[in-house]
Order: sequence, then C-alpha cells, then structure tokens
Amino acid sequence: MQLTLEFGGGLELLCDSKKMHKVDVHPEAGEKFTMKDLLSWVRVNLIKERPEMFMKGDSVRPGVLVLVNDCDWELLGQLDAALEAKDVVVFISTLHGG
Repeated sequence: MQLTLEFGGGLELLCDSKKMHKVDVHPEAGEKFTMKDLLSWVRVNLIKERPEMFMKGDSVRPGVLVLVNDCDWELLGQLDAALEAKDVVVFISTLHGG
C-alpha cells in the first residue's frame, strides 16, 4: 500500500532533511493499517535521529499537527484512524524556536 508522507515545521530535519516521502507499507493480510501502525513504521524506517523530537510513547509529541488527506487526525480517531492506499499524511511541528 503506497502512502505519501510529508514532514514540515522542522520535522523534516529528522528524516534526512527530506520533506516528502512516497512509501510502501505492508499491512497484515486482512488487517487494517492504522495511524498507530504508521507511526511505528516511521520510527523504524524514516526517523534518522532524535525520535523523541517526533514521538512520545506510541503517539506524536504534543505540538505536532497531523493531517490525513487534509483532515485533522483528531476527527478521524487519532491512533485508531484507518489508512488506505494513496492517503497523504502530513506531520507539522507547531513549536518553533525564535
């Protein structure tokens, strides 16, 4: 299943300074692929340094806005939100130094 992941607000620095990633994930046969599954996959496969700047426990850190197809993930069930092929997931840090 192909997904597009975008990182902004400084989070791209944790992923080799690349903002957009086209990724292939492989859910278990017959199982839905959720945001919790995706975050686990991102931690293992994309985050190159300081994962604590992106995640806290099984979720994103406070201050990270998550959009699935331009919809706030809080409206979709957060970690339980089911993803489908060709979905676009955006992670934006709202915490900036100044």
